[in-house]
Amino acid sequence: MIVIVAFVVGATFGALRAKKSGGNRLDMAQYGAVYGIVLALIATFIAIMITRA
Repeated sequence: MIVIVAFVVGATFGALRAKKSGGNRLDMAQYGAVYGIVLALIATFIAIMITRA
């Protein structure tokens, strides 16, 4: 569940960042996807570490 939330937060943050820098819709989609994937991976590793501890 936390991984999905991290992906949505990352996608939103990435899209807003692209919009702020003057990007079009495709730029916003690309930034959103990249930020979402990165935050989802980080959340996955954190969830694994919490589970193993």
